Amino acid sequence: METNTIDNIDLTKLFDKQRKRSHELRTESIKKRKERLRKLKKWVLDNRSKIQEALYKDFKKPHSETDLTEIATILLEINHNLSKVDEWARNERVDGHITFLGSKAYVQYEPKGVCLIIAPWNYPFQLMLNPLISAIAAGNTAILKPSEITTNNAALVSEMVNELFDESEVAVIEGGVQVTTDLLELPFDHIFFTGSPNVGKIIMQAAAKNLTSVTLELGGKSPVIVDESANLKDAASRIAWGKLLNNGQTCVAPDYMLVHSSIKDKLVDAIKEEMIKQFGEGVDDFQKSDSYARIVNDRHYERLSSIIEDSINQGFDILYGGKTNSDDRFISPTIIDGFDGRLAEDELFGPVMGLKTFDNLDEVVEIVNSKPKPLSLYVFSRRKKNKKFLLDRLSAGTVAINDTVQQQSHPNLPFGGVNNSGIGKSHGKYGFLAFSNEKAVLVQRSGLTNISMLRPPYGKAKKIIDLFINLILK
Repeated sequence: METNTIDNIDLTKLFDKQRKRSHELRTESIKKRKERLRKLKKWVLDNRSKIQEALYKDFKKPHSETDLTEIATILLEINHNLSKVDEWARNERVDGHITFLGSKAYVQYEPKGVCLIIAPWNYPFQLMLNPLISAIAAGNTAILKPSEITTNNAALVSEMVNELFDESEVAVIEGGVQVTTDLLELPFDHIFFTGSPNVGKIIMQAAAKNLTSVTLELGGKSPVIVDESANLKDAASRIAWGKLLNNGQTCVAPDYMLVHSSIKDKLVDAIKEEMIKQFGEGVDDFQKSDSYARIVNDRHYERLSSIIEDSINQGFDILYGGKTNSDDRFISPTIIDGFDGRLAEDELFGPVMGLKTFDNLDEVVEIVNSKPKPLSLYVFSRRKKNKKFLLDRLSAGTVAINDTVQQQSHPNLPFGGVNNSGIGKSHGKYGFLAFSNEKAVLVQRSGLTNISMLRPPYGKAKKIIDLFINLILK
């Protein structure tokens, strides 16, 4: 392997050091893994204010929102792993079969080895640590690459890792695109990436060169479907919260609404009321709210502002919001009466949402299925047949009925997309499995076995083979 160096850090040497340590970790006790998780938990609790301040400096993320969506989520994941990892890591016996009389078989969960975890900027602390928790629980070493966009968070992650781990177990490499490119040249045993589908394709292409397994948590346009039977007050409250959490910069945020034509006006009015209730008394008050985050950088601010402008130029009405302020990277909650052009093509990733009405669910199915499979699907309905109709006909990585976003935090549900919205699953047991190799083990007895009677020369074995097929397998 050629030497790979970034800012005087010899990546090849670091990788080799982690590879050597990963071999040692294969025989280490689960108790040692749990000790690392407890150290991580203590650091998060002891440095809560540092985490809050870093994310506020990066994009004015409210402290309470950091508590809920970054710190609490991490603590829940650690606690769940601490309580379950002994069970997950235990060899799993599998049922026997008449063709294997006298043998036994089981699955052994072994660590994959050296892992690369690439985190995004939108939940930069949580989406760095949650995969790390799974990697540690499964017995791996890891190199972490935080986003260069949220620089304060990246520095904090580096500080944390340097305090808690030897670099042979966990290390942080900061930097931009070139750093990621250089890291991807190394033959990792697993890569866990969270980000956009376009970058996900690059990650997967790089991983293919070394036949490295990947978990890709991507995104896409997650629809909200509201039928005429829905509880509009509940729907409005949960859509408003799910959309504006982290200023809409959430991979599972509602991206666009498909609303039954008979309830459109009532729903929009209810969502307006809920947005005002949660974040201010009027459009101008959103900028003053200490509960409303900001767009992370100028590039994303300009992107969202131009989508709003393009929609207006297409003749779409702004049903609510549309206010912007470049000095503060502020965009007010915005509902647009339309769904076409960039509004319908781009993942919005901000406090902007298009709306389209429907009269029957076949229209909904046609619209959603015309797009790449989303990471999340949201259905608001009180009709069992409508919910079943949509669940049976629409594919998505995750689904929430009569709620938004919450499915992501359920400890016993797998989280991940499908095709364009992601590959592989994470969280809890599914995260443990993502960083584990499920090694099949067959233990055969000595001496005479069923299969020994079926070996060549086949002249002698023919009658037994015929009997085997006609009586046992037929």
